Parts: sequence; C-alpha cells; structure tokens
Amino acid sequence: MNQRFLSIFLLGFSLTACKQVAVQTKTNNSEQQIIQPTFITEPVKHDTDDPAVWINPQDVSKSLIIGTDKDIDGALYVYDLQGKIQEDKVVRNLKRPDNVDIEYGLILNNKATDIAVTTERFTHKLRIYTLPDMKPVDNGGIEVFENETGAEFRDLMGIALYKNKTGKIYAIVGRKSGPTDGTYLWQYLLEDDGTGQVKATLVRKFGAYSGKKEIESIAVDDELGYIYYSDEGVGVRKYFAEPSKGNQELALFATTGFTEDHEGISIYQTSKKTGYILVSDQGANQFHIFSREGTAQNPNEHPLLKVVKVKAVQSDGSEVVSVPLNSTFKKGLFIAMSDDRTFHFYKWEDIAGKELK
Repeated sequence: MNQRFLSIFLLGFSLTACKQVAVQTKTNNSEQQIIQPTFITEPVKHDTDDPAVWINPQDVSKSLIIGTDKDIDGALYVYDLQGKIQEDKVVRNLKRPDNVDIEYGLILNNKATDIAVTTERFTHKLRIYTLPDMKPVDNGGIEVFENETGAEFRDLMGIALYKNKTGKIYAIVGRKSGPTDGTYLWQYLLEDDGTGQVKATLVRKFGAYSGKKEIESIAVDDELGYIYYSDEGVGVRKYFAEPSKGNQELALFATTGFTEDHEGISIYQTSKKTGYILVSDQGANQFHIFSREGTAQNPNEHPLLKVVKVKAVQSDGSEVVSVPLNSTFKKGLFIAMSDDRTFHFYKWEDIAGKELK
C-alpha cells in the first residue's frame, strides 16, 4: 500500500486542528487513548483485509476507497468517503482477493489510466481494473510466480505498486510462503500489451524472509523510492524500489514492542521528504508510528515516534493519505481494516494528536 499523488496538495493549506476524539481506558495501570473512527464502512459479505485510496484528480471530495473481501467468493468493494458502498463499482466473483493497491497514469491505448491491482490468491493471478469505473484490463488475470513449486509458494498475498521518475509502473508481489534466500518478492513491469490490456514482465526477485510466519503487507514510497514490507513476527524490511539500484537490504526496524504480527504499512507525507510510517501491531489493536525520513545521521534509521490504539480490531491492512479531502478529512485520512467485516476511517489529526504534524 503506497502514498502518492500528493505533492501538488501539500502546500498552501492553512487548516485549523480538530479536537481529538478519544475514550479513556486502563491497560497495565497506564492511561491510554483509544482513537475513535469518524466513519465505519458498511460491511462486506465475508472478511475485510486491505484498503487502498484513489484520489479523484477532478474533485478530491469524490475520491474512492477500494477494499478487499478475502474469500473464495470474494470481491473488491468500493466506498465513498462516508463508507457507503458504491454498488455499481463493486467487483465480485473473485477467488480470495487479498491485498489491493492503486497507481496513477499507466498508459493504455495511448491514454493515461489509473488502475487498481489486487492479488487473487487461489488463481495465482493479478487482477487489474481501471479507475474510477472498475473495468478489467487484464485479459482475465495475469499469472505470477510461474514455475514455482507448491501452492504456498504461489498463493498470492501482498501487492504494492511503484511509479518511478520516468513513468514506469511496477507491481511488487508477495506470497503465502517462499524461499529464505533473498528472493521472496517478485517485481513486475506493467505495460500495455498492444491491445489496451495490461501485461506483466518479471524484472527481479529480491527480499529477505525470516521463515517464521509470512510476508503480506508491502508499501512503496514513490517519492523517495523505497519499498517496505512486514516480515511478520520479525520487523519491517526496507529496500530500494528501483531495480537498477540493487537488492541490498537497507534497514530492518520495528523489531521490538509488537504484541503479535507486524501487518499493514502506510506512509503519511508532511512534505516530499518527511512524514511518518505507520505499522499495524495486529494483536494489540494499535499502530506504531516511525519517522519516514530517518535521522540526520542515517536516513535508513527509523525511530519510533508514537504508538496509537484504535477502535479497529485485529487490524491487518491499512492506508493513509495526506491530501485534504473534504471538510471532514481536512488533513488527510487513515483507514484501518477491522475484523468485523468493516474498514474504519480516521481523521489524521486524531491519529497525530499533539505529538505529530
């Protein structure tokens, strides 16, 4: 899940901070705040997993949230900013769509086209849809991890899209299980196949894996050119997004203080080079927030800045945008999956509190 389409919005806004909404609880004799969502979406049929946000370039107040319903009878649900299902855009009959991500401006039929890409676990395919109409442009699905043996090495999970400075768009894809030799993730170049449909070309295999659990959440920072992913139960790993920069691991952080699995990763920008990386501590219903830019001495050292507890339960996938969307989400929107078949929408200022920008 990656943060993009922001730079033109980040300057020129003078916004009044909203009062933080919270309720008080006692945990381990210390006072904590549970941040309450502004909206909770209408439920999906089976099991929510991962959200993504499409920023409408003509009218940001008409932006859309796309969320997966991960079941053998699964779907991509589409919501407005109040969490209402946009029934005419919902994609059904998917075979366990797991994660979803969005990118802007893939050239199809000589036209810049925004796309949503989801991993369809049980067919081992990427499914690709245009935005905002959610029409398929994948010839029925694109197989990935071809020639791998064993279903667990091909059952798709994580997906993140990366657009480089020249306009090339890549999909970084993860699976249920894989090798521990540094080739867990595969990166594909997405292009027009000559008929207005998308084709995918494998460009590299990379990424360390501990072998302990699995790797699901992947996020890309387009602006800075980094990939982050959760090695569940271990930490967050960081790599260059550009294949030509090599496969060296740049950082392993978020290695302590997590109750159970490391899950959803999202990136909030306060400028082109600064901001925050949010990582779900799934078992504790909370998010650890780290510095995006690192430290003055080391850009690959990401110190912990804050931990926030949220109303969402057992949150897996998450997403955040810093674009002012409407009078409700003036400083951006944070979305967290909850295990009651919903997604929770939070105001950024409620997440940031007094500690963050």
